[in-house]
Amino acid sequence: MARGECGVQLQPRGKWICSYKKITLVVCFFNIAISLCCIRFLYGSLYIYSGSIARNIVVYRSDQIWKMEESYEIRKAYKPVELVKWVKAFEGEFSSENVAVELPQHLKQKIIDEVLLRLGSLNSSSTNISHSQGIAKQREAVENWRKEKLKEVKLALVRGISNSTISNEEAGMLVKALESGWAVLSEEIGLWMPVEVANKEHDDKPEGIHELEEEVLPGRPLPPECNAELHSDYDGTAVRWGLTHHKDSAADCCQACLDQAKRAKEGEKKCNIWVYCPSEYGCHSPDIYQHKHQECWLKYAENPKLNFKDRYPEWYRNSQPSAPVIVPWVSGVVRA
Repeated sequence: MARGECGVQLQPRGKWICSYKKITLVVCFFNIAISLCCIRFLYGSLYIYSGSIARNIVVYRSDQIWKMEESYEIRKAYKPVELVKWVKAFEGEFSSENVAVELPQHLKQKIIDEVLLRLGSLNSSSTNISHSQGIAKQREAVENWRKEKLKEVKLALVRGISNSTISNEEAGMLVKALESGWAVLSEEIGLWMPVEVANKEHDDKPEGIHELEEEVLPGRPLPPECNAELHSDYDGTAVRWGLTHHKDSAADCCQACLDQAKRAKEGEKKCNIWVYCPSEYGCHSPDIYQHKHQECWLKYAENPKLNFKDRYPEWYRNSQPSAPVIVPWVSGVVRA
């Protein structure tokens, strides 16, 4: 057997067998070739990506840039800064008012009891005053109670005082309800007070124009023949159900009663009582129905009698936990 000089072994049949050194060199050259191909591929991808980004860049001329800057300055100069400030102020004001705060039922009942107690003490001390003066005093008494209660609860929260009747969490809810949600809460508990309208005297006031009442209802004025009574609910047989009979105002409801009495055929009951719900949150009634805003009930009674007037009595509220303090209905008896 003979050996060559290059480290390969010559077999008898003329075959050459490579050594380990040659195999290692071949593998190294192969790996280098693969690495160069990978590097070339990555470099080509990077070039294509950078080229696509460069193609998407828009280059503006100097005159175009100048026009854009001029347009921005014009828009900035004509921006209604004061108007925007007023709008933001109004948005903040409206967002902080009339916010509905859901109170637990026992807190609502506590508020109703305290307001009723304040109004009861006021009525016992108020004698020989007109109806409008009485309403003004009631409104003032309720507002004073709200301020006193708000101060009391805030002071308790600051001092970290809590008792068995109300927790700190409920105290925070009560503060929100008495501040930002008082209008909604007063409607929910039935404490509906007519808006006070200030009538200023003017020298050019036409003669024969009477003073406006302190208590006014939304909509057009009620004619005298309607005999409207605020916070009152008359009994009677319904000749038109209010659940499906809505009117825009109390005056329209009264007019519907007068029209029904004129159109009624012989033998039909003629409307002589109208009952209207002016509250946006609905009106309470001891039946199973939910009475909504602008319900107009047309009734007949030979001898009209009041169901409730001004405030619901304590015995009634004990039997009807959902009943508010103040009667929310407006009604009147018309004479044919």
